Amino acid sequence: MPKEVPVWEKYALTIREAAKYFHIGETKMRQIVDENKDSDFVVMLGNRAMIKRKCFEKYLDQAKVL
Repeated sequence: MPKEVPVWEKYALTIREAAKYFHIGETKMRQIVDENKDSDFVVMLGNRAMIKRKCFEKYLDQAKVL
C-alpha cells in the first residue's frame, strides 16, 4: 500500500485540508474560494474546488485582511 503524501508536500489541497493546514475555518475557506474562483490558487475539478498550496501561501502573504 503506497504511503500517503504529507499535506505540506501536496501540490493541491482539498478545502478541508487547506483549512486545517492554514488554520482557517472551512466556512471561511469556502468563502475565500467562492470570492476568488478565477484566482491562480483555485483549481476546479468538476464542482470540487482544490487549492494550490504554494499559490495560496503567496495570496496569504499579500492579504491584509481575510
